[in-house]
Amino acid sequence: MTDSIVPKTYQQWRHCITEICQIPLTAEYIEKRLQSLNNHNDHTTAQFVRLYGEKQRIQTLQWFEQAKTELPTP
Repeated sequence: MTDSIVPKTYQQWRHCITEICQIPLTAEYIEKRLQSLNNHNDHTTAQFVRLYGEKQRIQTLQWFEQAKTELPTP
């Protein structure tokens, strides 16, 4: 059995974003990704769905929403 590169849990997803890709989950980044993933006309979103499927797009949106709730309050 081979391991999938697609994260299955929030913790795996967060690790991929922040540790492997070294992308800080800032309010600005999260908001950009939420807007993009909610726009089916966005090229990167269409590509994401082709590669990983609609179910993964929805799951990823939920993970970005969760990350948003974990941001420090100003």
